[in-house]
Formats: sequence, structure tokens, C-alpha cells
Amino acid sequence: MSDYNLQQEVSDKYSLRGRVFHKIREDILNGKYKQNEELREATIGAELGVSRTPVREAFRQLELEGLLKMIPNKGTYVTGITRKDVHDIYMIRSLLEGLCARWATEKITPEQLNEMEENVYLSEFHENKGHSDQMAELDNRFHEILYESCDSKMLEHLLRDFHQYVYRIRRMTLASEKRGRASNKEHREIMEAIKAHDADKAERLANLHMINAYDNMVKNGLIDIFDENDEEKGEQEHE
Repeated sequence: MSDYNLQQEVSDKYSLRGRVFHKIREDILNGKYKQNEELREATIGAELGVSRTPVREAFRQLELEGLLKMIPNKGTYVTGITRKDVHDIYMIRSLLEGLCARWATEKITPEQLNEMEENVYLSEFHENKGHSDQMAELDNRFHEILYESCDSKMLEHLLRDFHQYVYRIRRMTLASEKRGRASNKEHREIMEAIKAHDADKAERLANLHMINAYDNMVKNGLIDIFDENDEEKGEQEHE
């Protein structure tokens, strides 16, 4: 049994059920569990140091999100994310991030704006040093600041979920020197538009930022890692 005990993480802001859900979802999204792999309540419960009940509840919620498929009298299996899912996520994100940037121009606090500026400067520093891990972390934080700045818990929740769904592929894109540089430039332009209180420009740039990120994935074949999921899903539907 793993030493990892979820119940001991008292600082976590989620309930036990919520923490179990987020941990399993994170493991699916980061590739720990593979397409069509069976997940067992007892095994995962033992790994996380919890009973089977919160694991079962997490499975049901993950099935609603399309990440798991529960087959009666057979088991629970990972469905994962397909190429079409990634396309849809980025197209939806492009619209929502644009709205978020628009609202951020009206709601951002001086402290949030200062952190956003510092984030941009640090990203450019690590870009020049070739530090891809730090760039990925700073990319995450830039979007978190943006989400927090829109002052809408509903929009923030939606965007955080979409941001997590393509975690693996985002790290791969930022490892590319060319895309990393372009992403930093786009972040700076978004930040400057927000700072100038130009809501129209901020919305347009944030929307374009997501489109560019997706186009870069397609151009460099990074999205092809999801082709297998599409094929397997199609085969299952025709069985």
C-alpha cells in the first residue's frame, strides 16, 4: 500500500469526496491510467487511504465528465480524451478566455496586475535560459491569475477544468522553443491590453492565444497522441 494518505491532507480545500475525485481525474489526465484500463474501487481506495465509498462516488462523477465508463457487472474503464475532445476544448476555451480577459480589464486588482506583469517578466527570463519546466509552471500561473481577475467563480471554475484537461499536451507545446517564445509574447500583449483597460483588445488577444496554441499542436503533430483514443472509441461503439 502506498504511503500517500488523502485523509491526512487537512490543508486541502476540498471535501474528502472532492479530493478523491480531483486526484483520480488528475491521474487520468496526466497519463497514469491508460485508455481502456480498468480501475478498481478497492485498489484505488487502498492507494489513497480511503474507503471504497468516496472512490465509487468519484467514479460516477468522472463518468458524467466522459473520462470513465462504468459497465454493469463488468467494471469501470478509462475512456480518456480524444482528438475531437481536444479540438472542442480549445475552441470553447478560446471564447471563454476572451470573455475572461474582457471582464478582467474591469475587475483586476492592482495586486493581481502586478503579479501578472511579474509573471510575464519571469517567463521571458526562463525562456531565454531554456527552462521549459519553469515556463510551464509560469504559463499555468498566468492563466490562473487571469481567471481569478475576472471575478466570476462560475467562469473561473469552467476555465480551470478545461485548463486541466489538456495538461500533458500543454507541457509538450511549451517545451518547443518557438511556441514558448510566441506564447510569452501573447501573454505580454494580453497583459498590456488589460493594463490599458482595453477590453475589446484583451478579449480578441486572449481568444487568438487559444487558437494559436491549438494550431501549433496540429502543425507539429502533437495532437496525434490522441488519435489512438479516437480509433479505440470508434471500435467500441461498433462492437
